[in-house]
Amino acid sequence: MNSPSDLIAFNDLSRTPREVMADIEAAVARVLASGWYVMGPEHDAFEAELGAYLGAAHVVGLGNGTDAIELALAAVGVVQGDTVVTVANAGAYSTVAMRLLGARPAFADVDAATLQMSPATFQAALDRLGEPPRAVVVTHLYGAMADVAGIVAIARAHGIAVVEDCAQALGAASGGIKAGMFGDVATTSFYPTKNLGALGDGGAVYTNSADIATAVRRMRQYGWVSKYSIGLDHGRNSRLDELQAAILRVKLPLLDGLNDRRREIHSAYEAASPRMVNRASESFIGHLAVATSDHRDETRAALRAAGVATDVHYPVPDHHQQFPSDRPEPVSLPATEAASAAVYSVPMFPELTDSEVERVSAALASLDDDRG
Repeated sequence: MNSPSDLIAFNDLSRTPREVMADIEAAVARVLASGWYVMGPEHDAFEAELGAYLGAAHVVGLGNGTDAIELALAAVGVVQGDTVVTVANAGAYSTVAMRLLGARPAFADVDAATLQMSPATFQAALDRLGEPPRAVVVTHLYGAMADVAGIVAIARAHGIAVVEDCAQALGAASGGIKAGMFGDVATTSFYPTKNLGALGDGGAVYTNSADIATAVRRMRQYGWVSKYSIGLDHGRNSRLDELQAAILRVKLPLLDGLNDRRREIHSAYEAASPRMVNRASESFIGHLAVATSDHRDETRAALRAAGVATDVHYPVPDHHQQFPSDRPEPVSLPATEAASAAVYSVPMFPELTDSEVERVSAALASLDDDRG
């Protein structure tokens, strides 16, 4: 049994390289010296730089990723009583956002292999609903892209707006096109553990639609159409501050290199275990390293005994959450429910040492095949 001091951390944000921390400290000092702390030059520069990186005409910085999903849904026309299709295995973030609008979540099952919404599972959800929903939220889970092009094709045929949740997949691409650039609008989070993480909360919406961007810009600041003049519903105070924007400007140029390191780590895990859900590729950026086990508790205990910390993303599917009121309608989601009982995550962050990666890989390889 390894001692706690020998345990390989699941994540360790204190390992930011010294030279990067020096650049962050300089960026913070620059903001402090400017005396401008909200929606100033750092904020505007970050929106432009992120848009250039993504190939998006418009980026709107926000206070957090959940606001981003809610305001994106509102901007594509979701109102109280509307139905929005989403998955139930992605931590309830989209479900919470649509409930804040008074919309009803309709859950699609996931593909049993990828654990993502697929064109087939989306179509099955539409068939069950009968009438087209107002929108669909496609969550790119664990850092891997769903087959969003196929989902968009179905949605377009039915007049359904497509929102891509890219909080776990910023920088992933398919055919050279970045995640988020397939649907009508995309959202992301800059929570500190994300691949592009701030030192606090933050989020963004990005889109090629000027109308959607304008609506989100207005809603993030009280619904103002001009200063102190409210013209939109769903307004609130949700602004990405200058400090976080400046920090993100330091980190954005490093993103592709850090994603490559995550892929490298994940490739080592793949070589050690056939139970990893994803495979390193252009469309996977290694936000999480997720495996499955038919005996999850025993497997996690064995890994901890080998000095490897683990977590579960996510143990309670949305349709089983105990919302105090207006609970989702009962629905059978076999693949989602099976995954919620089987998935577990092992350490995945770019500052893991080669020695730690080897230890995690060896621990994964040592698991009995019949116990996952």
